[in-house]
Amino acid sequence: MGNLHISWLLLAQCLLLVTRISAKVPAVVVFGDSSVDAGNNNQIPTILRSNFEPYGRDFSGGKPTGRFSNGRVPTDFISQALGLKPVVPAYLDPSYNISDFATGVTFASAGTGYDTATSDVLSVIPLWKQLEYYKEYQNKLRLYLGGIKANEIINGALHTMSLGTNDFLENYYTYPGRSSQYSIQQYQDFLIGIAGNFIKQLYHLGARKISLGGLPPMGCLPLERTTNVMGGNDCIADYNNVALEFNGKLKGLTTNLSKELPGIKLVFSNPYYIFLHMIRRPSFYGFEVTSVACCATGTFEMGYACNRNNLFTCTDASKYIFWDSFHPTEKANHIISDYVMNHVLAQFR
Repeated sequence: MGNLHISWLLLAQCLLLVTRISAKVPAVVVFGDSSVDAGNNNQIPTILRSNFEPYGRDFSGGKPTGRFSNGRVPTDFISQALGLKPVVPAYLDPSYNISDFATGVTFASAGTGYDTATSDVLSVIPLWKQLEYYKEYQNKLRLYLGGIKANEIINGALHTMSLGTNDFLENYYTYPGRSSQYSIQQYQDFLIGIAGNFIKQLYHLGARKISLGGLPPMGCLPLERTTNVMGGNDCIADYNNVALEFNGKLKGLTTNLSKELPGIKLVFSNPYYIFLHMIRRPSFYGFEVTSVACCATGTFEMGYACNRNNLFTCTDASKYIFWDSFHPTEKANHIISDYVMNHVLAQFR
């Protein structure tokens, strides 16, 4: 009788998996930085981690997973909105395997960027390495489900890219290397070339549904506002203008590649305006604090500087747009992902 119960249980699990991978979007595949990292940095030798309290305190079970927030990140919400799992697991997390990754996986690494020099700053996973992991994932998927079913998932999966902020704030404006080589406009074009080549590689590997994420108003991050003493700790307009310029070029890239690559559904997911609207009209969304973050003093702390022993950490993160000096709270992530889902990604439902 016990064996019969186990057999029925296994059958039910298989049917559930078949139902999921037969959906319009059978999986969410994620590339990027800390905005969508779910714990890959936990498994590599870098100081840029968040697998400790108070990170994750509002995540299911109050568990710090390596997500740079008090809870879920945007791709978790997008996965759920598409009828898939409420969380997208990290590829390097040993507690998951290919059966979990069949409906969603993130290769993202906090601190990375389009530019390999950006990932070198904090010894994190560069974009080219994320692509190598993706190829490895495809091979595992084919072994697990067979070639035909695996190819169906790859073709139907929503591939999302969320990165670029670190290229400017943690690289170009911080170290002399790239800024001595390129003007800011030339550096943007350099990054656009990398983004375009990456999308083409995804396409040639079978990806057909791709969301290219834009930059937020990065001059409004608490860390940047803290340094803007002469400007009354307001948003740094120059950084926001660069984000707008770069987003315009990303949008142009999606237009050009959509013409160049037959059968691709490539969209530009722009978080800039909804993010800025939250900052300018916080009460409309139920926020009370916009200029500083919840964790610690909220002015410069993230990663290990944001620790559970800090007495300044807020008690209710839902009143804050930012969790630490660089990353949004779960509530803000939810608002941004809902906006992108409804205005851009709804066509994939």
